[in-house]
Amino acid sequence: MPTPLSRRDLLRNAATTAAALLVLPRLARFTRPEDPDHARLGTWAKALRAEGLSRPDAPLGASAVRVGELAIGSPYRPFTLESYLRAGGSPSGTEPLTLSLTHFDCVTLVEACLAVARVAAGQDAPTWKAFGREVERMRYRGGKRRGYSSRLHYLSEWISDGASRGLVRELGSELGGAEDARPLRFMTEHRASYPALANETVFREIAAMERRLDGHPRRVIPTKRIPQVVDRIETGDVLAFATAIPGLDVTHTAFAYRDREGVLRVLHAPLSGGVVEITRTTLPEYVAAIRRSTGILVARPLRG
Repeated sequence: MPTPLSRRDLLRNAATTAAALLVLPRLARFTRPEDPDHARLGTWAKALRAEGLSRPDAPLGASAVRVGELAIGSPYRPFTLESYLRAGGSPSGTEPLTLSLTHFDCVTLVEACLAVARVAAGQDAPTWKAFGREVERMRYRGGKRRGYSSRLHYLSEWISDGASRGLVRELGSELGGAEDARPLRFMTEHRASYPALANETVFREIAAMERRLDGHPRRVIPTKRIPQVVDRIETGDVLAFATAIPGLDVTHTAFAYRDREGVLRVLHAPLSGGVVEITRTTLPEYVAAIRRSTGILVARPLRG
């Protein structure tokens, strides 16, 4: 039979229990669940390293597409890069660096996948700061983040600017692309659709940028030619879907994705589907179904 506790022991045990109860809320207050974006960065980079996709000889596009596979099902969220403007921020000041690995639009998916692939290739543990640096050098002209106008708004310039700095290689010419020299004026001709352009200085900067692009025609692989070149497009090549809409270069971007049967499809964050997905249709079928499509621009990611 247990020995009865003395009154002194009972008081001592009660005090110990009370102290423990006081400590528990404090521990709960300072123990925070891991941020899902940061958790994904660590998990996805670890996966690339474990699968040998972070090696210098591994194609960067294949690494980026593996990240895209891990992102499948993540929600599409539009206009996240403009959220600071809706909150009252100024387009003339330094633009905040918007980052996410839990939701995407078509462009931010491509940037995020490539950034994770590049961070995973490093020797150090992946950090959110390193991930941000990789996104920044793709998203902004010359890799320098300044105001709203420093962002590469036209996807064709995103490709050409990246090509000039060794981040991608344009494939339009070698794939038989046709020259598209139409002037790009969509932003300034649809000023009301871009809140930042209410600022007169920013409007003039965007107009000047559009005029500069007049000297840089795009090389578009025509829709009818795509079936002839699918064997030369690799998993992870960046695709930009060209359009006949006046003043505009492309309406969407994605990764080329070759499945286990060798069929070329599209991995993307579509507005219509609502989540990151791989298309059921082939690349030629997908492009042919796009209203006012004229073909594709293609760029191969490099480990620059």
